[in-house]
This record gives sequence, structure tokens and C-alpha cells, in this order.
Amino acid sequence: MFLMMKRAFELGYRRYEWKCDALNVPSRAAAQRLGLSFEGIFRQATIYEGRNRDTAWYAAIDTDWPPLEQAFTKWLAPDNFDQHGQQRISLRALTKPLLHE
Repeated sequence: MFLMMKRAFELGYRRYEWKCDALNVPSRAAAQRLGLSFEGIFRQATIYEGRNRDTAWYAAIDTDWPPLEQAFTKWLAPDNFDQHGQQRISLRALTKPLLHE
């Protein structure tokens, strides 16, 4: 995801979006862990498997990208991992302060 976001913003895109079923808690948590801010719920966005599906929207915009890129770079740095490959600082800890309410 880091490489896709990086490329999108390098190409001049202004937004990077993540949309998922509002009931999909793991997907929603992943979006925020990646530093994408919650933008809202589109109620009854579609019908899926015979039920109304609400869609949760998350995004990062171009002005969000520089601090997000720094967070990813810090998280991916070799010194963020111990001799067993365990991260010292989680991505969530680095991106949570960057989320917009």
C-alpha cells in the first residue's frame, strides 16, 4: 500500500481512497492503520448479497502525504525491527496522530 500511495501522489493525484463495507471492521481498522482518515458513510450505497450495503470511505489527500510518507519510512527502517524481525514501533502508533477527525 505504501508503494501504491507513493506512486499515486508522485503522479499528481490529489486523493488516495479506500472504500469498504461499513460492517467490515478489520478493513476499516486497516485503512486507519495505513493513515487514511475516515470521511463518512454512504448509506445504502449498493445492494450486496441481498442486503443494503453501507460503504465507509477513508482517504489521504496530497497534503497528508508528506507526514504519512515519513511515518512509513520510519516504520520500514531496518532499525525499527529487532533481531527477531519484530517491529519496535507499530505503523498504527506512527499514523494515528496524523488522522483527521
